[in-house]
Amino acid sequence: MLGLKLATDPRWVNIVESNIEEILTDHAWCEQKAASNAISLITQNSEKEELVTELMIIAQEEIEHFKMVHDLIKERGLTFGRERKDSYVNELFKFMKKDGSRNDALCERLLFSAMIEARSCERFKVLSENIKDPELAQFYRDLMISEAGHYTTFLAFAKKYADNVDVDKRWKEWIEYETSIITNYGKNETIHG
Repeated sequence: MLGLKLATDPRWVNIVESNIEEILTDHAWCEQKAASNAISLITQNSEKEELVTELMIIAQEEIEHFKMVHDLIKERGLTFGRERKDSYVNELFKFMKKDGSRNDALCERLLFSAMIEARSCERFKVLSENIKDPELAQFYRDLMISEAGHYTTFLAFAKKYADNVDVDKRWKEWIEYETSIITNYGKNETIHG
């Protein structure tokens, strides 16, 4: 469904389980950044009523996920650490085209957002199926479903607002690029790491 070419090795979950505090802190910050991304897209495209309406829902969901992860950290007596740099997202950002019309730029940003959501969804699936902690397995299953919805929303809007972009072709380019960089990740106890 997600179209990703390289699946996360389930052994990544062994790394995650060695430091639950780290994965939860990193995950919380990923949710905060996802909410901020949706708000930024709203701010930059306020004239697009349907986009604004849908992205408000996504922003609310992402901030609720941030709260849920933060609550989980507190309930487990763990420490919520400082924001982490996300090298994976930074590498994806470099691939984003910065030229073209305003709508072309929006389309590119939506594809960038869809890619992050797709990989997050895939990682949540791997966690839900392989982590030994039943509470976290269910938690990540529930979030996986939500992330899949965000992914499809971003892709649908990219298609809707594309003027001069062949979205299907560009999405394939995003998939190829993501495949080339994801091999560097899956070695740390972070969502994308």
